[in-house]
This record gives sequence, structure tokens and C-alpha cells, in this order.
Amino acid sequence: MPTERFQFAGEGGHQLAAALDLPDGPVTAYALFAHCFTCGKDVLAAKRIATALAAKGIAVLRFDFTGLGSSEGDFANSTFSSNVADLVHAADHLRETRGVPAILIGHSLGGAAILAAAGRIPDAKAVVTVAAPSDPAHVTHLFKDKIEDIRTQGEVEVQLAGRPFNIKREFLDDIAEHSLMADVAKLHKALLVMHSPTDDTVGIDNATNIFLAAKHPKSFVSLSGADHLLSAKRDSAYVADVIAAWAERYVEPVAAPVAVAAEGPRNVVVRETRAGKFQQTVTSGPHQMLADEPVAAGGEDSGPGPYDLLLSALGACTSMTMRMYADRKSLPVERITVTLKHNKIHAEDCAECETKEGLIDQIDRVISVEGALDADQRKRLMEIADKCPVHRTLTSEVRILTKAAD
Repeated sequence: MPTERFQFAGEGGHQLAAALDLPDGPVTAYALFAHCFTCGKDVLAAKRIATALAAKGIAVLRFDFTGLGSSEGDFANSTFSSNVADLVHAADHLRETRGVPAILIGHSLGGAAILAAAGRIPDAKAVVTVAAPSDPAHVTHLFKDKIEDIRTQGEVEVQLAGRPFNIKREFLDDIAEHSLMADVAKLHKALLVMHSPTDDTVGIDNATNIFLAAKHPKSFVSLSGADHLLSAKRDSAYVADVIAAWAERYVEPVAAPVAVAAEGPRNVVVRETRAGKFQQTVTSGPHQMLADEPVAAGGEDSGPGPYDLLLSALGACTSMTMRMYADRKSLPVERITVTLKHNKIHAEDCAECETKEGLIDQIDRVISVEGALDADQRKRLMEIADKCPVHRTLTSEVRILTKAAD
């Protein structure tokens, strides 16, 4: 599954690092994922759930909250409220660039943040919490022996999951002000609560509180045997399976784009995925595919190479042009197949070429036409092949203007 990596502006204008996991085929829905406290978008649970959902047609946006992972900003200056605001900014970015964030998913404290943010994301239809606390203040048990120092000194370094983080008094004050159950009571969206009865980090009673506060439609699924971080791969796969099946009832599939007459040529956008050395996503309007290099060239062969795409353009244009002519002339053409190959040859081997030294590009194009055509009809169709617009572009003077993006 392709993954696009990019940045967007979060709360306070900081650039937040994001990853959008996309299906190989059409997108059926877009989801927004919030990771656990002090984790990041690439934590195993988030990555595995997003990848598994993408395999089921659901594109998932995950990102690092302010001051975490590759995102800008200082974690010490972040609060639960700023995390909620980051989620709203992420939803806005997804809506503006791809599609509406119909599904909201939050793991651990990210689940609490998703519940708090859901009311500010009106087009979301389904909300999922995984191992979420019913009160954001629950997170303070991770550094309970430092709370008095934080209140007295204003800022203290604490150890969380073996890493140092600075926590400020403002963080404690902020989470104390949140009444998450009030947000849950007025959610007005379908809710799925997932929790392990053996979770020793966030107890199962938190799931009970969330479930009881919510109004229908609501569902609960026990993650029996799973730990808080869903360390076992099978647990994150199960979570993704359940989310995909459950959300289908509440989320309208992404509508196929309606074809409209274009006023001019549309842009083609090619962007690195950073999932491999050369892998790219190629986007043209509603269409997307991968481009790559063969393994022998240092790539992963996850998509056609640049010259493959060039040959594809010529082949498709050739076949389409011939089909238009055949239909207009009512010729009995059943199927057209174009096979192409690109090579470098010595200029001296090309008698009709103006260049006489060095190497030149040669494209071999073999056209097969199925149907009961006579010799004259076949000859005319072969002549039409050379009138394809892409053929004309490749054999004419081409001007390419390159400039830096603003």
C-alpha cells in the first residue's frame, strides 16, 4: 500500500509531520487516526491499523502531534487542548486535499482527544476509541510521583516509556478543565468502544464509563488478551477488521468522481512516498498510481518506471486514436493491442535520422488489430497510428519550462 508523507500547519502554526496510507485501489472512506500519549504516528499500533485499513479501501491519515516525532514545536508547550486543535487542523487538511474525514480513530489518550474533537469535525460519521481513558487526567498516573513538583516548580522532566519529557503546570491545569463525558453525551455520531479487559495501563472501567455516557448507536468490542499498546500484530489486525466491518453501516462510500468536460489539461502531480528509494505517487485528477524503478536499478519495482509510463502514454494514445477512427468509419475492429519497447541505439544505425553521432532513443511499437479487415483498411489504420497526439508530441520540438515552487 502506498504511503504519502507530507506536512500541514497545526495549532500555533507549527508544521506537523503526517502520513496518509492509501489503498492500492479506489478509496472507500477517509479516516483520521490519533496516537497514544508521547507516541508518534509510526508507533506499531498506529502503523499496523492504518496499513490494514488501507488494504480494505480506507485511507488513513496519521500524524505526529506538536513536539513529537518529526513535527515542529516543543512538547512541553503542548496540552490536551492543543492536541484536540491539532486533530481539527488535520481533519481540515484531509477535507481540503482529499476527502471528508468520515471515520475518527483514537488510541489511548488519542482516543480521549478524538472524543473531544469529534464535535468540531461535523462531517465525521463514526468514532472509534481503542484503550481510551474516560478522563484525560488519567494520564497523570504515569508521572504521579512528580505532580507536586510540577505544580510547585512549573515544569519538571519526567520519564515516560524510558524517554525524558518535560511536563508543565499548564498541562495539568488544562486536562483538569476537560469534562470528556459531557463531550461523549452530546457526540451524535456512531461510537465503537474497543478495550481489553486485561489492559493494566488504562483499566476496562474507562471503557464502561465512555459506553454508558454515549447515546446510541454505540457498540463495544472486547480485545481479550491484548495489551494496552496492541503489541501483538494479530491484535491490531483484528482492530482494523472490526473497524472496517462496523463503519460500513454508518459511512457512505466515497462517491466516484463525475466526469466533466475539462476546460484545459489537468495537472499531473508526482510526489515521493519516502517508502522506498525511488517510489512515487502519480496523481491526475481522481486517478492515482505508483511509479518506481526495477530492483536492479535500486528500486522496489512497486510500479512502472518513468520510461514505462512514457511508453504507456504512447501506447494508450495510439490505441485510442485508432479506435476513434475505426468507430467513425464503422470498421469491424474487435480489439487493438499495442506493444512497445524503448532502447538506446547508435545514431549511425539509423539511416533516416538527422543525428549521426552518439546514441539516440528508439521506441519499437508493434500494433495488433483483431477483426475482419481487408488489407486497405489495415493499412489506413496503421497510418492513423502516427497521428496520435502523443506520437506527434514525441516527434516534434518540445519545450519544458521548469521553475521552483512558490
